[in-house]
Amino acid sequence: MSAAKGRTGHVVVVGGGISGLAAAHRLLSGGARVTVLEASGRLGGKLYAGEIAGVPVDLGAESMLARRPEAVDLARAVGLGDRLQPPATATASLWTRGGLRPMPKGHVMGVPGDPAPLAASGVVSAEGLARIAQEPELPPAELGEDVALGEFVASRLGREVVDRLVEPLLGGVYAGDVYRTSMRASVPTLFEAARTHGSLTEGARALAARAAAAPAGPVFTGIDGGIGRLPLAVADAVRAAGGEIRTGEPVRELRPTAAPGSADGSDDPGEGQGRAARWTVVTERGETLEADAVVLAAPAPVAARLLAADSPAASTELATVDYASMALITMAFRRADVAELAQGSGFLVPPVDGHTIKAATFSSRKWGWVGEADPDLFVLRTSIGRFEDEADLSRDDEGLVRLSLADLGQAIGLAARPVATRVNRWVGGLPQYPVGHLDRVARIRAEVAKLPALRVCGAVYDGVGIPACVASARTAADELLELLAATQARGAGRGERE
Repeated sequence: MSAAKGRTGHVVVVGGGISGLAAAHRLLSGGARVTVLEASGRLGGKLYAGEIAGVPVDLGAESMLARRPEAVDLARAVGLGDRLQPPATATASLWTRGGLRPMPKGHVMGVPGDPAPLAASGVVSAEGLARIAQEPELPPAELGEDVALGEFVASRLGREVVDRLVEPLLGGVYAGDVYRTSMRASVPTLFEAARTHGSLTEGARALAARAAAAPAGPVFTGIDGGIGRLPLAVADAVRAAGGEIRTGEPVRELRPTAAPGSADGSDDPGEGQGRAARWTVVTERGETLEADAVVLAAPAPVAARLLAADSPAASTELATVDYASMALITMAFRRADVAELAQGSGFLVPPVDGHTIKAATFSSRKWGWVGEADPDLFVLRTSIGRFEDEADLSRDDEGLVRLSLADLGQAIGLAARPVATRVNRWVGGLPQYPVGHLDRVARIRAEVAKLPALRVCGAVYDGVGIPACVASARTAADELLELLAATQARGAGRGERE
């Protein structure tokens, strides 16, 4: 991306995670001047590339959807196209009912379209399978405007499917309680399919068939060296295009101010859409930056605080967003001690089975670059903690490693001790999407739109996955570029008339 000419205005982006950086990248390509302010000392948010015992690993999110284009397109735009790599293996298991069982095929986020693979896996009992078989005979599904995914699936297929399949799969995405998670927000395609077909299993079968007919290619992809390289590459592109990025720079206050030549900051009667107003951004150090527009790409609590004075309704809505905390425990072992035990890409753990870890990823098998970095080492990681199940996170790092090793011993017979460990705690890391979440987001955006040239984006609004965050950022950036161009055009028109 080359530096744009004919700048349309100065935009301050609050937040240096992937959403904020993607917004900055888009704004620069559209001709804006950009300053990114990140409160922490590191860019990337939940995308964090690191190492253990000299082996490159992700210490946060490790993959992104490949069949949704936004994140893949961004990676290619910042020079990472030749580093995109799908998993070397994607054969995951479920640790349930006393052993590792194959993840059944033909499901949509745990909802079976074909009961045969589910029956063969042993994940669901004979009684549970009989309950699933009865679902097409039930009265047509009534979903209304939204419904809790777990409650709805349980009402149609029984709790076993929810507890043994849907919960561990969705828990890996949101670290939440599936019985309270919005179906419309978390799995919108399944929501619409169930509404269209009236039967949940028929809807899942149709979606599975559509996926099978899609062009060949990986569902997920990573990046050689770690998905955490993506925000760093975007940041480099932003700087190369003339953008400024500051870390360790929390924002204390946002304050709308009148534009030069305008007594009240508004020469347009439209509500927030084309006002010729500016923003004063005040950092914690007391520095002030003047901006023509602002992108709030910060977590909900920060956005709520910064909007409290000028958009109290949006602030109140944002303050209601709950977050889940979790820890990732990364361990390196001598390969000879682990390789025969750890098969496939890893396993998920249904909470109903009462174990501590929620998942285990065999990184040296799943990602080629991890396994190749040191053939004598084997890297794996576990996760602990989810929404309202965070008591174990009060333990010290050694305690979390011990809990992980105890569960790994039960699951795969691992008795070896790691040669290196790393614990990364993601406190308040994942926003929760309860029933009505999309309506809440619509209310927030409606209130924010009343403000002059300010937009919000990030995981709290349109999805927690990387492509969803990038899409959210692009929408915010494109809307502001349109507003800034309109303001610039009106200014030029006034100049000609004068």
